[in-house]
Amino acid sequence: MTTTPTVVLVHGAFADASSWSGVVTELRGRGIPVVAAANPLRGLASDAAYIAAVASRIDGPVVLVGHSYGGALITVAGTAENVVGLVYVAAYVPDEGESLGELQGRFPLSPLVSNLREGGYPVAGEESAVEVTIAAEKFPEIFAADVPADVTEVLAVSQRPLSTTVFTEAAAAAAWRTKPSWALVAGADQAINPDVERFGAERAGATTVELDGASHAVAVSRPKEVAGLIVDAVTATAA
Repeated sequence: MTTTPTVVLVHGAFADASSWSGVVTELRGRGIPVVAAANPLRGLASDAAYIAAVASRIDGPVVLVGHSYGGALITVAGTAENVVGLVYVAAYVPDEGESLGELQGRFPLSPLVSNLREGGYPVAGEESAVEVTIAAEKFPEIFAADVPADVTEVLAVSQRPLSTTVFTEAAAAAAWRTKPSWALVAGADQAINPDVERFGAERAGATTVELDGASHAVAVSRPKEVAGLIVDAVTATAA
């Protein structure tokens, strides 16, 4: 009997697991088991360890799906024994030993970088740490230009901040070197330069699709297409 992998969806920065709602509905409608994980957004190594733990608790094979910063996490967490495939959605695809700052530094910076707002937060044993959000007035055009205005207003005020340490931590592993991968490039992404997405996908040898006109919030605006790529990965890795 064929075993259908469980899909674990990993959101990125400035979002939460609800950003996958449309994709979850599509996958469940096709009978695919799915978990939308809560990404702590506190550090690449610790966040990846958390996602690896989520995957390891699942009985059976897992396909990890990462959006944006979540792509870096599945790259590291994907070394978990039961992970059989990786899907990158408008995501970073770092190599082992490479930081996100180094990866995106290969290309012109996106408009996101100049529109981040910093804030401090307490850390045990330290004075403070720094986290960032997107300036609320710039959020629609940078993060979700193809999403209805009433939805982007909610997304803008419900952002989850990202610790700035994630940009300097090096990825401890690159699971795409040993496991099959798929990638979706958002052609009109203003948060991650689409060339960063293309480069990472090509380097990983990922089966890649590109959606012209898609914003960074492609999982919100075009859930059917995102789910379709995930279904391809699930079908290819079912045992």
